[in-house]
Amino acid sequence: MDLLRGIRVLDLTRLYPGPFCTMLLADMGAEVIKVESPGEGDYLRGMGPLVAGESLYFRMLNQNKKSMTLNLKKEDGVRIFLRLAKTADVVVEGFRPGVVDALGIGYRPVSEVNPEIVYCSISGYGQDGPYRERAGHDLNYIALAGILGLTGGKGGPPAIPGVQIGDVGAGSLMAVMAILASLVARSSRGCGCYLDVAMLDGLLSWLPLASAELIAGWPVRRGEMMLNGGLACYGVYRTADDSYMSLGALEPKFWADFCRATGRLDLITRQYQPDQAMLSKEVADIFASRARREWEEIFRQADACCEPVLDLEETFSHPQVKARGFAAGQASPFPVKVSGQEQTEDRPAPGLGQHTREILLAAGYTEQELALLEEKGIV
Repeated sequence: MDLLRGIRVLDLTRLYPGPFCTMLLADMGAEVIKVESPGEGDYLRGMGPLVAGESLYFRMLNQNKKSMTLNLKKEDGVRIFLRLAKTADVVVEGFRPGVVDALGIGYRPVSEVNPEIVYCSISGYGQDGPYRERAGHDLNYIALAGILGLTGGKGGPPAIPGVQIGDVGAGSLMAVMAILASLVARSSRGCGCYLDVAMLDGLLSWLPLASAELIAGWPVRRGEMMLNGGLACYGVYRTADDSYMSLGALEPKFWADFCRATGRLDLITRQYQPDQAMLSKEVADIFASRARREWEEIFRQADACCEPVLDLEETFSHPQVKARGFAAGQASPFPVKVSGQEQTEDRPAPGLGQHTREILLAAGYTEQELALLEEKGIV
């Protein structure tokens, strides 16, 4: 798309949260320059399944970007970065707090050469506090946020989510939202800003319902809350063929339709009975009486918020998923349909340093200077 045409992003990130953030900006039309270290580049290039020597993980997170190599541990590399920053709109980095300052490419020196820069730092615990320099991954962030402790069945262990919700939701998406809002604000204020995006903070902001139940004195425990297993009308049930169905019939009208579809009109008035465990057992017996395919057919016409639990291969074969343009083995399209915007064909993830020469020539460097920089190991 061309929603962000004319916006230049310098991307210093690696692995997952930062690259997903900058890929979304690239999908919206921004020029994203992925700045990588010579020789190795983003660690993700060598991780996960490889096809023809290329990481599929890297491919999925870096489409529509350009790649340049730059040794930021050398003074010449820092000078080049600051020169590029003069014409940039956004910088995104995902190092531990303090690293970019030690390198000389933090917000202060960048904003001195470009006061309109929007500088975004993505980290696990934020730029201050006792955990600012502590290492962590998605699992650790959701654990400290209390989300992991709420996930799973009653009486069972915490269940690790199937996707990295802290990395993507609390890191990537929060950063994109803050960057876009800052670009809008810059147009009226005439100056940029610094964004401190902490994945723990983002996860904590997702807890308004759980916090409300905590304040009210309700049981805020795994498998006992309204939306994590405490209600019979909102849960996951095993079918006769050892598959599963998801039931989300929270509203009385959906519950009534579920009861009609299953021939259990006697349950309509019992949706919120005090003994939810007993009701859950009855609902479990209902689902256990038929195979998943039979339930899918029964609920195809029913307005009961009841859908099968699919594996990933089934998901990408689902007619609704295919109709929205998603396919297995391909980097996902931008997930929002925008009127008046045609999505053109995506550019594949770049090779390491593929655009170094192009970017530096456009920045005013000569061929002779490029040769010298390469000889010195700067690019």
